Amino acid sequence: MKATFGAGCFWGVEMNFRRLDGVTDAAVGYAGGHTENPTYRDVCGHGTGHAEVVEVDYDPSRISYQQLLHAFFEMHDPTSVNRQGPDVGDQYRSVIFFHSPEQQEAAEQTKAELDASGSLTRPIATSIEPAPTFWRAEDYHQRYIEKRGGHGGCAIR
Repeated sequence: MKATFGAGCFWGVEMNFRRLDGVTDAAVGYAGGHTENPTYRDVCGHGTGHAEVVEVDYDPSRISYQQLLHAFFEMHDPTSVNRQGPDVGDQYRSVIFFHSPEQQEAAEQTKAELDASGSLTRPIATSIEPAPTFWRAEDYHQRYIEKRGGHGGCAIR
């Protein structure tokens, strides 16, 4: 099954999802904008409307979508608008792109529960939207941190 998340700079997000037992693959890319076949340069130029995202392939017999949601909310600051650490811009927004009504319901419920828990100092800014076309990022972005020996990267909790 597929799940798609935007949680800031996609390199660290991809690495963190790949570490989860039950995640069978993860790819970085762009989604949620209006430009077809965007490049990294296009997205960084803030004119595409795309977010940096990770498309996660997972085995639901080994990891649930709910577990992926919890990992997503733990790996970044979901209260921050268009920013994660020093990375600023709409491409770094917090977003869940759902692939089914069940994913939408789970995402909305998890977000509401976390907001109501009082564990965060501000309201959650994460948007929940239908999954649009996923545009795979350039090859040099795939497994970027792994290729650099675990170094390099971006702001991620």
